[in-house]
Amino acid sequence: MGRKVTVATCSLNQWALDFEGNLQRILKSIEIAKHKGARYRLGPELEIWPVMHRNVRYNCRVIFLNRRILLIRPKMALANEGNYRELRWFTPWSRSRQTEEYFLPRMLQDLTKQETVPFGDAVLATRDTCIGSEICEELWTPHSPHVDMGLDGVEIFTNASGSHHVLRKAHARVDLVTMATTKNGGIYLLANQKGCDGDRLYYDGCAMIAMNGHIFAQGSQFSLDDVEVLTATLDLEDVRSYRAEISSRNLAASRVSPYPRVKVDFALSCHKDLLEPLSEPLEWKYHRPAEEISLGPACWLWDFLRRSQQAGFFLPLSGGVDSAATACLVYSLCRQVCEAVKNGNQEVLADVRTIVNQISYTPQDPRELCGRILTTCYMASENSSRETCNRATELAQQIGSHHIGLNIDPAVKAVVGIFSLVTGTSPLFAVQGGSSRENLALQNVQARIRMVVAYLFAQLSLWSRGARGGLLVLGSANVDESLLGYLTKYDCSSADINPIGGISKSDLRAFVQFCIERFQLPALQSILAAPATAELEPLTNGQVSQTDEEDMGMTYAELSVYGRLRKVAKTGPYSMFCRLLTMWGHICTPRQVAEKVKRFFSKYSANRHKMTTLTPAYHAESYSPDDNRFDLRPFLYHTGWPWQFRCIENQVLQLERREAQDLDGVD
Repeated sequence: MGRKVTVATCSLNQWALDFEGNLQRILKSIEIAKHKGARYRLGPELEIWPVMHRNVRYNCRVIFLNRRILLIRPKMALANEGNYRELRWFTPWSRSRQTEEYFLPRMLQDLTKQETVPFGDAVLATRDTCIGSEICEELWTPHSPHVDMGLDGVEIFTNASGSHHVLRKAHARVDLVTMATTKNGGIYLLANQKGCDGDRLYYDGCAMIAMNGHIFAQGSQFSLDDVEVLTATLDLEDVRSYRAEISSRNLAASRVSPYPRVKVDFALSCHKDLLEPLSEPLEWKYHRPAEEISLGPACWLWDFLRRSQQAGFFLPLSGGVDSAATACLVYSLCRQVCEAVKNGNQEVLADVRTIVNQISYTPQDPRELCGRILTTCYMASENSSRETCNRATELAQQIGSHHIGLNIDPAVKAVVGIFSLVTGTSPLFAVQGGSSRENLALQNVQARIRMVVAYLFAQLSLWSRGARGGLLVLGSANVDESLLGYLTKYDCSSADINPIGGISKSDLRAFVQFCIERFQLPALQSILAAPATAELEPLTNGQVSQTDEEDMGMTYAELSVYGRLRKVAKTGPYSMFCRLLTMWGHICTPRQVAEKVKRFFSKYSANRHKMTTLTPAYHAESYSPDDNRFDLRPFLYHTGWPWQFRCIENQVLQLERREAQDLDGVD
């Protein structure tokens, strides 16, 4: 008797409102799944469209067989935190283990020859097994549907997900799936969206098939393939024997409330499967964070480039770590495109030919492709050092970008000259005797001039070279600088998109080190060794006198800690102070901790308004200050934090008095 089942799951690069393209990718995945012998195919969340039932809009799975709809299963737990606002668009189905009749629209009645179909929380009973559905967020809830489904005899769980990438998140996703089947037994299929959502998120695939706590099929996390299908052949008897050995599970199963079952006259197994080979368990291969950075943002850039119908990217290359990391991401993209074309990916080949406007072009060398799609530009001023210029030029040569060197001093002098002509005053840098206001204003003029120049060259540099199209301007402010507001509003941080805006400085440094080794780019060594500097103040004896950490009054490592405590741990000034007393107590006095916390919150709150104009950035970090959809907060704060800072000061005084008393006791 048949008991072996071949099941398929997939990752699809779907794009909102691209109905024809989405349909073609769905059909292609079905065709591949059938070709691989699968009798069940699972796709990602919201593959097609939502379902309106009794004037209420639901996020649903529609399960069908041979042109007939078997069940419409609405989502019961909606993601409504972080990047997600599902309750804005959908209503959760709250009637557990209940179904209703759904009247099909006439256009579907003509196709399926059905008037009504079941709608609600039910499972499918085939001739040989039982199948249950979860949708994305339901796997992450404290009491997931698969728990009671498994106790009620469901043997195959399917989860259609729309789960986005965050650094170091893959472990959590894999653990949830394996634990779901470790405690309860069963086969678990996870499908996921792949690619850019037309916004700040990148959906990172990782489709998988698991059974009884082991992984049997692993999909790629980052890929330029628009359609990826995984299959596994598994034995249902392995599920049954596994469950039979867990007495606590069987006791719980005897008490569980049953699910409505939709009977399906169909079998996933076949009678003649005795010689059918079974899939073997495998160990999940994880990318380390630096490798995730090299792949995820690069794939996100690829989707933006091909779908925006632009001809490439324009990047202000300063010779520092951040812009160098951004350049390396484009180079990584070029490597992935060449590899995909080499492996026969016709969609990627067609896209790259459209981008470079050459129908016979076939990319083979990443450096050559980089020269076509990436223009880098070093924008010198009188405050720029020869060292940063050389570092930028050397990196551009090694990755192959089309590199431009120019000087912005004439434009800066012209803008400052207008001010002097109108007001009769001439602002000076601090080292020349100017005030802090003058010093900051003169730095900001340089930074903003660079943004204007960047957009001019992005629009016209290809035109000047006789090529068609425009370029997407890339920003390169990291998540820590954005959090503190250590950037000039409407400077080079203002761009079309920013692939590193959700990545910490420490992770970016690790990524650059990874690029030195993986991509053989020795120019990055001197960039990594140099102190981070904006180079907006006059040089001292030809050398840089301004560093980022000195300007900020804190280190990048400290900023990462502040960021996680503020966003992830939800701490305000006083709570953060209390947490840091124990974290940093071995290196700082309470007074020093207090000063650090006050300095951070004063600068963070004063600069929060800059988040409202932050360039759309790849979301990669749990403490991103993105004001658009992830970190929704006021942008006008009381920057003095009088009550909170007073509480901190009182606590410091108590601790200092206690320390003084302890010392007296020792005497």
